[in-house]
Amino acid sequence: MAITKVHARQIFDSRGNPTVEVEVTTNAGVFRADVPSGASTGIHEALELRDGDKNAYMGKGVAQAVNNVNSVLGPELIKANIDIQDQAAVDEFLIKLDGTPNKAKYGANAILGVSLAVLKAGAAAKGVPLYRHIADLSGHGGKKIVMPVPAFNVINGGSHAGNKLAMQEFMILPTGASSFAEAMKIGSEVYHHLKNVIKKKYGQDATNVGDEGGFAPNIQDNAEGLDLLVEAIAKAGYTGKVKIGMDVAASEFFKDQKYDLDFKSANTDPATHLSGQELASLYQDFTAKYPIVSIEDPFDQDDWSAWSHLTASTDIQIVGDDLTVTNPVRIATAVEQKACNALLLKVNQIGTVTESIKAATLSQQSGWGVMVSHRSGETEDHTIADIVVGLRTGQIKTGAPCRSERLAKYNQLLRIEEELNGDSIFAGENFRKAHLL
Repeated sequence: MAITKVHARQIFDSRGNPTVEVEVTTNAGVFRADVPSGASTGIHEALELRDGDKNAYMGKGVAQAVNNVNSVLGPELIKANIDIQDQAAVDEFLIKLDGTPNKAKYGANAILGVSLAVLKAGAAAKGVPLYRHIADLSGHGGKKIVMPVPAFNVINGGSHAGNKLAMQEFMILPTGASSFAEAMKIGSEVYHHLKNVIKKKYGQDATNVGDEGGFAPNIQDNAEGLDLLVEAIAKAGYTGKVKIGMDVAASEFFKDQKYDLDFKSANTDPATHLSGQELASLYQDFTAKYPIVSIEDPFDQDDWSAWSHLTASTDIQIVGDDLTVTNPVRIATAVEQKACNALLLKVNQIGTVTESIKAATLSQQSGWGVMVSHRSGETEDHTIADIVVGLRTGQIKTGAPCRSERLAKYNQLLRIEEELNGDSIFAGENFRKAHLL
């Protein structure tokens, strides 16, 4: 089935910033994809093309990226007449057209918009749900569907919140649920108990939410955030059924080869800054005291020795995000150095569906877990819900059970589980090895 039209426009994400939307038209209909955008971005990510005009949208307009789709990528793709179901051929064509290692010529946001819209068109041409098409593309076709454990980001710090908390995300994972629907129930109930706990301790204004729907109470001590989670889990009656995950985003507070947990203060004391070894000891103290099963980006994206040291000294999941940026080359280096044991999969870090699938496959073949992720600047597009199911990764983080751009993904997963009518497996405690189920 051929593409008859490709059209891009500028829309707005959940932070009120411009982003790219692409529509691909075939005989089967019009297929739309919206591109997300991150706040704490790794320096090794594919290039998100912004206009840079400070007089328009604070420099964050995407008119160039939109124009690149409408004047180059779209017309050339139509001319190439590639089979819409051959995602790898489409993506390879787009990559070659750009010709740069990080998609700097036309922008990863432009290329990804086209890639995701083509993915949806390919599923329609095949006459199957999107997650089935993704399963076929990734070599998981015919296998039993695995529904993921949601990792709800319920306390926000770092670049996502205006409080003093250095570590970016404190998450709850309902691994003891029996289905995705029950996991949503547990997550929702713990979230509301947490709101009450925070309101009682810090006041009404402390229950305002951050970019991803989590609460941002004005606390500085990271252990205090963990204590709040434990208390909320207990009040909801789910102690033992809910585990804790963290996204430290340590690259955000790494300076002069040390880690500054007070980096949001104007005048920080260098004597309090931690070495990689000292920060690793802090994580080990946390895992000894709290039911933590996953820590993401515990160190700077190029502090390889610290990563390897922690991964060798713990049994929990250590997730690479800024370290690996969904890039097979960075993943291969991380595997070789035993720097982490899980990948955070963000399609906009690498810029095409095919490269994202390759990143997930390489990680799974290396014995890693894979957590599919949203970005802090999101839209109502819920493609990643189908991606996590199609890739059988068993874990997804897409914010708190709050804010519609977050719930769009969780609600799509509820629809998928309902559609399967019991013919699926919930990853549960096996979320790190879901692809083996």
